Amino acid sequence: MDILDLARKSGMTVVLDAKIGRQEYRTVHGSVAALERFAELLAASMHDELAEQD
Repeated sequence: MDILDLARKSGMTVVLDAKIGRQEYRTVHGSVAALERFAELLAASMHDELAEQD
């Protein structure tokens, strides 16, 4: 699961603030509505992953 991809799909903006060696530092910006969509997408993604394990 790519959590940054879920953030983008929910309408949030993901900004690369810095890259030091291999470590990347990012900031995620968005509205409360986008945060709610993110939570829904995350829950659905986790549900799908658990269903695949069964």
